Amino acid sequence: MTAFQSLFADHGDPYMPFPANTPTVDDLTGLGLQDIAQLPVELLAILQRDVDERMARTKAAKARLDGALTVRYAARAAEERQAAGKDTGTIRFDDGDFTVIADLPKRVDWDQDRLAAMVERIRAAGDDPAHYVDVAFKVPERKYAAWPDAIRTGFEPARTVRPGSLKIEIVPQGADR
Repeated sequence: MTAFQSLFADHGDPYMPFPANTPTVDDLTGLGLQDIAQLPVELLAILQRDVDERMARTKAAKARLDGALTVRYAARAAEERQAAGKDTGTIRFDDGDFTVIADLPKRVDWDQDRLAAMVERIRAAGDDPAHYVDVAFKVPERKYAAWPDAIRTGFEPARTVRPGSLKIEIVPQGADR
């Protein structure tokens, strides 16, 4: 019995706190949301933990497999990409009866201070910078909260607050402290 299950021992057999026909993680995709929502909170907590553990194992397995594929194909992909005269992008090559598709995406970072200077030069030359760059203003919420009321009031009409996604976690009482 895991430490987690021992918290539910008072709800039945400590090794099987719910009947054998209790839904498992594998059953969840076939059940309606209302059906799942009506399950006992103890079972919801166990299912939540089981899903989280499965996701962690799957994520770790994916990382290992991706690493192994990199070990096996990175050098060949680099050779094929060089032969094609490409630094980045997608190349294809065969390995037995399979085609390997190796994508090396292009990641571009822009120096924000230099871009701002270029925007000012474009504007000073009488041209519209919007023809060349996308300009976005952002206000970190921490900074906004620290502003004096007079400044904050001026910015409020430009601010919209939307809720994020609700996240619910079920933990045994006392374990969340």
